Amino acid sequence: MPEGDTVFRAARLLDRRLSGQVLVRTDFRVPQLATTDLVGATVTETVSRGKHLLTRIDGSSGAWTLHTHLKMEGSWRVYEPGGAWRRPAHQARVVLATDRAEAVGFSLGIVELLPREDEDAAVGHLGPDLLGPDWDEEEALRRLREDPDRPLAEALLDQTRLAGIGNMYQAELCFTSGVHPRTPVGEVSNLPRLVRRAKQMLELNKERPVQSTTGDLRERERMWVYRRDKSPCRRCGTPIRVEMAGPEGRERASYWCPSCQPAVDQAR
Repeated sequence: MPEGDTVFRAARLLDRRLSGQVLVRTDFRVPQLATTDLVGATVTETVSRGKHLLTRIDGSSGAWTLHTHLKMEGSWRVYEPGGAWRRPAHQARVVLATDRAEAVGFSLGIVELLPREDEDAAVGHLGPDLLGPDWDEEEALRRLREDPDRPLAEALLDQTRLAGIGNMYQAELCFTSGVHPRTPVGEVSNLPRLVRRAKQMLELNKERPVQSTTGDLRERERMWVYRRDKSPCRRCGTPIRVEMAGPEGRERASYWCPSCQPAVDQAR
């Protein structure tokens, strides 16, 4: 699933290419919006909120917000008018075209058009956004600490605690903090430093063409532990471990180094 910095870049792309322009063609390829036509409306801006995208559109029928979410496979691409799409047409869920650009949302997990005043119904449940103007470190820490027995990895992925962390950053943050993913939040002594590091990682990567938590942008050198199961730890050489963890039905792969991140019962 795309991380918060990936969504931030998608929002920035849409904002730069569409904002201030009048829509000359719209195509919503989801059943609930199949007959919707926003031709003549003006795109005012696109912003990200955690992993959610909000494209604000003003027209004669009112002020609307197109709420989209990339989920696992989604992406937004912007082409020159009439340009060839680089993904199959049957994967397109939304097309927003102006005289200067054609934005296509492929395989989007969420597509809904909301009256502007109803935006909060879509994103009001989210915690402080690591890349947003509302970022509040103390509020994020308060929310994380509300359930001190919850495993750290699970808490970091909960977008109602803080918004923007996906499975990759969860794994990398646990490693760089020397904490096993199953460690209860209440036993993480350096939680403020971990949260500040999360913001730093996303801030750095939102400006890069590729994500890296090691600082090395080479293809196989970008991550400490994520998707490196059975490879040697970059610090100590111990093979990286992986297991599925999390609530039933929403399990995620969890990566860690057994030596650098000993399990709680081992560390005692």
